[in-house]
Amino acid sequence: MTDMTHDRDREAALFLQLLLGLQQAAMVALGKLMNPVSGRIERNLEAARNTIDTLSALETRTRGNLGNDEQRVLTQVLTDLRMNYLDEMKKG
Repeated sequence: MTDMTHDRDREAALFLQLLLGLQQAAMVALGKLMNPVSGRIERNLEAARNTIDTLSALETRTRGNLGNDEQRVLTQVLTDLRMNYLDEMKKG
């Protein structure tokens, strides 16, 4: 494995870690996961929307520059979060 391949693999892993971290933050804000700081389920739909918008901006800014796995994960994360956000909005 060349240094360049290793660097690309590391960058891909770090990018996926970023996506999953943002997904987890959004799920906490949606009240779908326990807040690790407070130990409670809390909803903050504005924070969730901001995180979803951040991921959407990443999708736009990285279009054409991601590997297949990175693009697939980003698309899946956004789809999942958008569906959960709509679910929470319906609850009022």
